[in-house]
Amino acid sequence: MADTSAGVDDPVNGETVADNEEFDSLAGILADGVVGAAGGLVGTAMMSVVFLIAQSLGAFSFADFAILTDLVGLTGYVPEVLFGYFIFLGGGMFPWPLLFAALKEYLPGRSDAVSGAFFGGAMWTGFVLAFYTGQSGLTLVLYAVLTFVAHVVYGVGLGAVFNYFATRPDSIV
Repeated sequence: MADTSAGVDDPVNGETVADNEEFDSLAGILADGVVGAAGGLVGTAMMSVVFLIAQSLGAFSFADFAILTDLVGLTGYVPEVLFGYFIFLGGGMFPWPLLFAALKEYLPGRSDAVSGAFFGGAMWTGFVLAFYTGQSGLTLVLYAVLTFVAHVVYGVGLGAVFNYFATRPDSIV
């Protein structure tokens, strides 16, 4: 009989099983979720700074976040812009980091921050259409460029946090 074990790790023996159990434990999954939420918070904060610059140039308005409040049917019941921003923040902290964590191995870039920049650029394609409010001329160009920059910055911040926690000696990310 031929030896089929050459060059193949046996997941039943050795440390491989212990490593897999560590990643598949509830604590490991929750820790990964906390890392993703932290990365999303950092990325959204960085993105908001670029949005403030865009608002000062007249290319974007934080009042546009009221669109999200209208989508969930709470217009008139809650402060629309603030609640819309919290919805946006929640999206930046939970579903997008989870998607990034699932896709980062397939994105271009040698580091998580560079992969995050590509991820943010891809996310921009939906944002630029969803939050377009009739800009034209130079304002439209500024809107497109600055919202793209904001999304790339979001991705870099998200990826940098993932990279930071992945290189910690006691992290399981």
